[in-house]
Amino acid sequence: MKSFAAILALATTAAAFSPQASTVKSTTLAAKEDALDPSIGVTEPLGLYDPLGWLDPSKDPASGFATYHANFERRRAVERKHGRIAMAAVVGMLFHNADIEFPGYLSKELGIRFSDVPNGMNGLFSLPLAGLSQIVFAIGFVELAIWPASDYSGDYGTGYGRPFVPNVLEGEELKYKLDMEINQGRAAMMGIMGAMVGEAVTGQTLAEQIASNNLGLFSTLFE
Repeated sequence: MKSFAAILALATTAAAFSPQASTVKSTTLAAKEDALDPSIGVTEPLGLYDPLGWLDPSKDPASGFATYHANFERRRAVERKHGRIAMAAVVGMLFHNADIEFPGYLSKELGIRFSDVPNGMNGLFSLPLAGLSQIVFAIGFVELAIWPASDYSGDYGTGYGRPFVPNVLEGEELKYKLDMEINQGRAAMMGIMGAMVGEAVTGQTLAEQIASNNLGLFSTLFE
């Protein structure tokens, strides 16, 4: 699962930074909440986080070749998508670190079971080339045909995960959920990056670092 999330993150990152049209498709979400509203994600204690001042068109380096809408809209869409990928990656990392894997074979021909895939980044290099290729092509199909990267609204018509009730949010509830998604996505991006850097530096997965209390400045928290 961690390996899948990592491949998903890499492939979607490439798609997110490729040139896209600035046209916005009309969706239910866009009709109820302005996708260009900079107040989305503005919560305490950080408030409006714009350290480079790019919300001011005069300071935005892209102002010479793109409109404000194209600039902010694209960056918000990239932030939202990367946040969603990072949240999936964090959940996958926690499951895999807890040795919770799918039953059966990843490749019966090569005799590789899902439980044989190592935890952490090493799991990526243990997957067969055919498996990696299938993942990449599946992601490409999703990006181009099902949930196109050119749709900056973030609303793909999949609802909000509430079964047996109308998946329609409005007003303050919708604003609260959008704020939550952006901010938790930001935290997840920091979290998965920290876990990857920690593993690269220590050679241990997050679970191994916690088990051996190899947490650097935070080691005293688990003594």
